[in-house]
Formats: sequence, structure tokens, C-alpha cells
Amino acid sequence: MLIDSYDRVVDYLRISVTERCNFRCQYCMPEKPFSWVPKENLLSFEELFEFVKVAIDEGINKVRITGGEPLLREDLDKFIKMIYDYNPDIDLAMTTNAYLLKGTAQKLKDAGLKRINVSIDTLKPEVALRIAQKDVLKNVLEGVDEARRVGLKVKVNMVPMKGINADEIIELLEYCKARGMSIRFIEYMENAYAAANLQGMKAKEVLEILSQHYNFSDDGFDKSSPSRYYTLEDGYRFGIIEPYGDDFCKECNRIRLTAEGYLIPCLFFDEAMSIAESVRKGDIKTAALVLKEVVKNKPEKNRWGGEDDETSTRAFYETGG
Repeated sequence: MLIDSYDRVVDYLRISVTERCNFRCQYCMPEKPFSWVPKENLLSFEELFEFVKVAIDEGINKVRITGGEPLLREDLDKFIKMIYDYNPDIDLAMTTNAYLLKGTAQKLKDAGLKRINVSIDTLKPEVALRIAQKDVLKNVLEGVDEARRVGLKVKVNMVPMKGINADEIIELLEYCKARGMSIRFIEYMENAYAAANLQGMKAKEVLEILSQHYNFSDDGFDKSSPSRYYTLEDGYRFGIIEPYGDDFCKECNRIRLTAEGYLIPCLFFDEAMSIAESVRKGDIKTAALVLKEVVKNKPEKNRWGGEDDETSTRAFYETGG
């Protein structure tokens, strides 16, 4: 069992298999050129899997595949199957923009994937074009439909932004509700790579809009999830993630691994340790020691909204933000 210095059990590993993405979303990397880390710098799926086995043996029971956009990495289903075959009880999930999901959902399901999170910030094609700087909405919605058809559980994330998609909060909730998908509204997270002058919405602003249409109860936090959940009168639940608060940090159970082999204790923090050299040498004992050291040094909470009001300099597309 992996336990950090604040007595939190760490049992959740997020793996960014690529920093590449086929979108250029305003809140992530709108100016990022199409130049990337050389392929030889990335850990192979076989090398990543060697570390995953160590992590599972040490107590990790949930693995989420992220990016960038993970479906841009060829043969992703084979990597998922490696993990599933090693331990079918692992909670295997993926975060995706769903643009390529229509043609891959069945393979992913057959490989052992159980759940996906999809970013849907709008249901209007012209707004999706503005946010992602690409005409993406048709592919995304078809990908979601295909994922549901093959039996993958789908959860939707929305980042509400003033003057862009703030008027679609109710529409997105109803879209998800009609399809049996949960939705989480995520406060825009300040980072050095986002477009200038973006104005996100705070949780209280989102709740004010929702309260004009629904009656709901506050259920609080659900174990180690970063979401605070609310339940409508008809039983439908939605969540809100507030990174500028640190209430969910108290129960944080996750660490992150980049495609280059950097093990990161917190999405915000820039500190990391590499397991790349050890796994490439087959030195699994050293990789296990690095894992335990990173868990030991996991911070008590993130720095957003702290005394220095810091903005993260780590690119979220590298760490599955």
C-alpha cells in the first residue's frame, strides 16, 4: 500500500501517453505549434507497462489513460489490454476529446477499458470551432454516441467561460441527463499556456445559474473525487470542481506519469522524478523506490489561490490536466 506523508492512501495512477493533441483549446495550448517531443524520448508501451505492474503490485487499483489526446498514440488498445490482462480488476479509464472515438470505441472496450471522460464545452459547432480552433463537434458527439453504444460508461467535463459558452450550462446538463451521463463543471485553471484574457466562471456563479432552473441538494465530496456533487430532485447528480479551493486535496489519492517517464505528485506542482532510465535498464527495484519517494513527497495541497497566487508553469497537455 502506498501512503503519503499526510496519511492519504495513493491508489490512482494517471498516465499521459502523449503530449500531442489535435485540438488547440483556448484554455490549454492555443498557440502550441505542431512540434513535439521526439518519439525516441517517449517510453514505449512495454516500458510504461513495466512500471504499471510495479505500481499495481504496490497498491494502485485505478489507472486512467490521458494525454494530450491519447487516441493519437498508435496501438493504445494494446497497452490497455496489457494492463487488463495483468489485473482485470483494475479500474481502467481514459480521458479523451472523443474526436477519434467513433472508430476506436469498440477496440478500446474489447481491450478492457471501462469508462471514459470526454470534454464537451459546447453543443454549438461555431462555439466549438472558437474554443478548439478546429471544426470538431460532429466527430465528438458521434464518438460519444458510439462509446455509449459499445457499453463504455461516459462522463462529461465542461469548462464554463464568460462570453463563450456560459449560456450553455443548462443545455449541457440536459444533454447529459437525457443520455444517462454525468457532468462536471470545472473552473478554468490558470496556466502559462492558455490564451490571454479568458474569464472562467466560479462555482458559485455556475450554481446560481443552475438554481434558477432546478432545486438540488449539496452532497459534498465523494471520497477522493475532486468533485463536489449535487443532486437534482429527480435524482440526477452533477459535480463541480474548484481547483482554487483545496478541500478535495485532503483526500487526493492520485499521482501522474508523463509519456517521457516523469512521475508527478500533483497536477499543479512542477516537481517530478523520472523513472525512465531505470525502466529502460530493466531496473524495476529503482523504479519502485522512485514511486515510493514521489508518494512520500506528495504535497498537502495545490498552490492555486495560495498566498502567492501562483500560476502553474507545467503544461497540462503533458500531464493529463
